[in-house]
Amino acid sequence: MGAAMRRIHVGNALSAFGLGFTVPYLYVYVAQVRGLGAMTAGLVLAVFAVAALVVLPFAGRAIVRRGPLPVLLAALLTAAVGALTLGISGSAAAVLASASLLGAGQAVMQPALATMIVDCSSAETRSRAFAMQFFLQNLGLGVGGLIGGHLVDTTSAASFTLLFAIEAAMFLLLVVVMATVRMPHAPRIEGAPAAGRGSWKQLLGNRAMVQLCVLGFVLFFACYGQFESGLSAYGVEAAGISTSALGTALAANTLMIVVAQFAVLRFVERRRRSRVIAAVGLIWAVAWAVAGYAGLGHGSQEMATAAFVSTYALFGLGEAMLSPTVAPLVADLAPEGMAGQYNSAFALVKQLALAVGPAVGGPLGASLHAPYIVAFLVFSLGITVLAVRLGRQLTEAQDQPWLAKSRVVARGGAPVSADV
Repeated sequence: MGAAMRRIHVGNALSAFGLGFTVPYLYVYVAQVRGLGAMTAGLVLAVFAVAALVVLPFAGRAIVRRGPLPVLLAALLTAAVGALTLGISGSAAAVLASASLLGAGQAVMQPALATMIVDCSSAETRSRAFAMQFFLQNLGLGVGGLIGGHLVDTTSAASFTLLFAIEAAMFLLLVVVMATVRMPHAPRIEGAPAAGRGSWKQLLGNRAMVQLCVLGFVLFFACYGQFESGLSAYGVEAAGISTSALGTALAANTLMIVVAQFAVLRFVERRRRSRVIAAVGLIWAVAWAVAGYAGLGHGSQEMATAAFVSTYALFGLGEAMLSPTVAPLVADLAPEGMAGQYNSAFALVKQLALAVGPAVGGPLGASLHAPYIVAFLVFSLGITVLAVRLGRQLTEAQDQPWLAKSRVVARGGAPVSADV
């Protein structure tokens, strides 16, 4: 691992650590501590999604034209200002304005950091690099949330101001760390598409990328979009899960990712990427079936709680399989110089799914328990079908880069022309 990649991984950990301090407590801070009510708190959460949807279409082109590092530094400064002002805002207008800055900065960080990982890795090391990124993000969020939970006091606005100040400090520290990164030229894989000008029209003309975006929307809609909305509402209303058990389930998800990430990596590195994603759909279908037992079965409360916690753990296993698979695939589908735009497009799809998922899943999970489970079990099986179809659009170098590399080495260690 080179010096640039080490700094990028430090950056991922710091940004996640900072976000972990505040994200779990935003609703309580706005609605109760600042006394602005549930409506304003809901609007703040919506503003995060709206800000991301507004800036991401422009972020990709900026990364292509300016490079990921300048865009990342601008995003970090924007997020730092948003976090700091959010901690001292007392009115609804000030809170919403601050949240829009924090949301916009946070959204742009993701594709900028992902593009830096692409530029500092090769096709052979990319899966491991993205697995490390996902591992550090979850570890940072977990540790930040744990420390923040001990610092926060719902009777004291000053304690929340401290949390947001720490978050802003993490972003500013990350500016200092990332400013020292020296970016190499982006390595490319054999069989990558030809270079282009970076237009959205060209991206939409890439059939494999469009299929991956559709698949990505279903992935995020059926999993991440349900964690803190529909699935938690279903657990409380249908399965009688306590708030402490819900916290245990979320912890089980994070623990599964942290423990299983590199063990899973050894397995998925030598499998077709499309087949790995298809397997995740099957695992998540089992997770939804287990959730169905928790809320609709006739077992004891202890069994229901154990099943619900297992659901979150199974989701974590699927996430660990996706982290070294989907992000490298997005990079390998991008023409030379367009990784930033492709990463931004996929991040935009993710934000759309995260915005729609809670809006659809929340009411279903709270009141229509059986239809909710059946619907998302079908969505998970749909992931498997879409992944198999995507595999038909991918080249060998995109779907199984390790095999393409081994064939090159077997032929003498250099790329071979098509007429060999």
